[in-house]
Amino acid sequence: MDINQFMVLGVFFSTIFALIFTNQRPARIFGAAILVLIVIQQLTLDDILHNLTNKGLITLTLLLLVSSAIDKTALIKRLGRKLITASFTASFWRLFSLTFVSSALLNNTAIVASLIGPVKQNQYHPASQLLIPLSYSAILGGTVTLIGTSTNLIVDSFLQEQGHPGFSFFDFTLYGLVAGLACGLLMYLLSPLLPVIASKNANYREYTVEAEVSEGSELIGKTVENNHLRNLPELFLLEVIRDGHLISPVSPDLVINQGDKLIFSGNVQKLDSLSHIKGLSTFAETDGILRENLTEVLVANRAQIIGQTIKSLGFRALFDAAVVAIRRDGEQLSGKLGEIKLQAGDFLLLAVGPDFHTRQNLSKNFFILSEQKISRPLSNRQEWITLGGFLSVVGLAASNVLSLAMGLLFLAAVLIGFKVTSHGELKRNLPLDLIVVIVGALSLATALEGSGVISYTTQSLMPYLANTDWFFALVVVYVTTLLLTEFVTNNAAAALMFPFAYGLVEIIGAPLMPFALAVAFAASASFISPFGYQTNLLAFNAANYRFTHFMRLGIPISIVYSSIVLALLNYTYL
Repeated sequence: MDINQFMVLGVFFSTIFALIFTNQRPARIFGAAILVLIVIQQLTLDDILHNLTNKGLITLTLLLLVSSAIDKTALIKRLGRKLITASFTASFWRLFSLTFVSSALLNNTAIVASLIGPVKQNQYHPASQLLIPLSYSAILGGTVTLIGTSTNLIVDSFLQEQGHPGFSFFDFTLYGLVAGLACGLLMYLLSPLLPVIASKNANYREYTVEAEVSEGSELIGKTVENNHLRNLPELFLLEVIRDGHLISPVSPDLVINQGDKLIFSGNVQKLDSLSHIKGLSTFAETDGILRENLTEVLVANRAQIIGQTIKSLGFRALFDAAVVAIRRDGEQLSGKLGEIKLQAGDFLLLAVGPDFHTRQNLSKNFFILSEQKISRPLSNRQEWITLGGFLSVVGLAASNVLSLAMGLLFLAAVLIGFKVTSHGELKRNLPLDLIVVIVGALSLATALEGSGVISYTTQSLMPYLANTDWFFALVVVYVTTLLLTEFVTNNAAAALMFPFAYGLVEIIGAPLMPFALAVAFAASASFISPFGYQTNLLAFNAANYRFTHFMRLGIPISIVYSSIVLALLNYTYL
C-alpha cells in the first residue's frame, strides 16, 4: 500500500472511532472527514458536487420535506387518541398496526413523535410498557418499502452511484413484512419483560385552556371516555362548564353536549391536538384571531387590568389580542377563561393581531416575555390534497409510471401553492445534517475507491475468498453492519459498510442485490441500543428507561429478525 492509501484508511477508521467513542454529531464528523480528504488531495470539489447531486440523496431530501407537511394532517393524531383501551392486548395490537403500516410510507421518526403523547397520557397502562414496542414497530414498518426509512434510500443512492438502477419500491416488502409481523408477535409474547416505570415529571409550564363544543361537533352525544379526551398528549381535562354550572372532577361517563366549555390544563405546545377535533374551538379561535405565533406576557404588578376579567375588559379591542391560555404559579385556575379575574404575576399566552405591538397601553400592563409557535390545523381541502397527493405519488412511483423524485418535486410545489407549507418552512425543515452525513459517506467511498484501497483489498483477499460460499459472506456483512449500527447511527452504518460489501461482491462473484438488502436491513435493525436509531432515542427520553430494558427485549427480537431476513435472502437468491 502507498502513502495515499494509508491516509485514506486513516480517515476511514478515524471516522468510525469518532462515531463510536465521541459525542460529536455525525454531521460534524463526516464534515471533518470531507475537509481532511480535500486537504490531503484525495477528494476534489467536483467529487463533492457529484455526490451532492446524487439522485437517491435528492429523493430522500424531498421525501423528508414533504413528510413535514404530511405530519400536519390530523389522520395520525386522530387515530392516536383512540389507540389505548383498558385491554393491554387490544392496545398493543392497535399501536403496532397503526405504527407498522404508517411507518411503511411516512417518516417513522415523525410517527413515533406524534404517538408518544397519547401513549404517555393514557389512563390504563404504564407508558413504559408501550413506548419500546412503539419504537420497534416503527423500525419494523420502515423496512417494508423503499421510502419507509432513510436507510433504504441511502443504500439506494450507493447502488445508483455504482451504475445500478437501484431498488424498486417493493424490493423490501417480502422480507420486511414477514420479519416485521413475526417480531410483532414475539414482542407481544415478551411484553411481560417490559418494565413498569413511573412517568417522568412534565418539563413544561402548565397553562389553563378553554375550548367550546360547537354545533355539529364529533364530540356531542358521546362520553368523555368514548371521545378519548383523556388521551390527549400533555393536556388534561379539568372541568366542564355547562349552562353556567361547573362540573368538576370530570367523570369518564360524562356525556358531552353542544355548548359545553371544556377547561384543559397542560402544555400549550400541544394545542394542535385540540384543533384537530372537529367542532372544538379554543377561546382565541372564537375571538377570530388565533395565529401560529403566540406571545407570552406577564401581568405587571401595577397593571390597570388587575382585578378585572378578560370579558369585562374587552381584551380583544383593548390590546388587539386574544387570550389563548392563562397560568398562575401556585394555583390551579377554575372556570371560564373570560371570567377569571386577572392578578399581578399571571402569565397570559396571547394570539396577537397586527396592531398589538403599537398599542400604547402595553408597557403599563405587561412584560413581554417570549414568542411561542403552535401548529395550525389544515382545512379539509388541504388535508385531502396533502394525503391524496402523497398517496398518488407513491402509487405512480410503485407502478414505475413516474420517478419518486419527480413526483415529490411536483407534490412540494402543489403543497406550496395550496398553502399547506411555504418556502420558508421548507427551508427551515431542510435536513442539512443528514445531507452532510450522506455526502460525507459518499465522498469517503469515492476516496476509498479513487485511492485504490478497495482494489487493493479485493486483490489481497481474492486468494482467500474466491471460493467462499456467498451466503457465508452475506452473513459476515450483515452481522458487521448490525454491530456497527448499535454504536453509530443507522444511516452512518449503512453508508460506511456498503463500499466494502460492494468490494466483497466483486471478489466472490455474488449477486449485488442480496448484499445491498442485507446492509439496508441490518442498518435498520437497531433493537438492542437506545442510541442507534432515532425512534429508540425518542422512547428512551420519554420514560425513565435504562439500557438493560432495551437489551432485555431487543436481543431476542434482533436474533429472530436477522434470522428471518437472512433465511429469506438465501431462499430468494440461492
